[in-house]
Amino acid sequence: MKDPNQVTPADVEAAISDLKRQLQTAASGGQQRIECDGENIEQGLAKLVLTLIEFLRRLLERQAIRRMEGGSLNDTQVEELGTALMKLEQKIHELTNTFGLKPEDLNLDLGPVGKLLDDDK
Repeated sequence: MKDPNQVTPADVEAAISDLKRQLQTAASGGQQRIECDGENIEQGLAKLVLTLIEFLRRLLERQAIRRMEGGSLNDTQVEELGTALMKLEQKIHELTNTFGLKPEDLNLDLGPVGKLLDDDK
């Protein structure tokens, strides 16, 4: 059985291909749209950008945990990475509040694929 903490480049490539396919399927279904009329274009754009940043932050966090558990980071690197990820998370929450969004608004519904982000955070 494969260790879930060990991800190969082939695994990443397969996951990206699958995500692209799922996003194309969801986009063609028109399940959820970000409204872009004159009144809420700023909030819709902020929602999209913050969702992407949160998605990337979670990916970086998981990679950092894997590297830490794998022993490829020294104590200073672990501390610096942890601090940077915490600051990024705080900034995302700050910007979410600024644009009148709730954290759960960043978890886009991709229709048949499900939610974009895990519900673990």
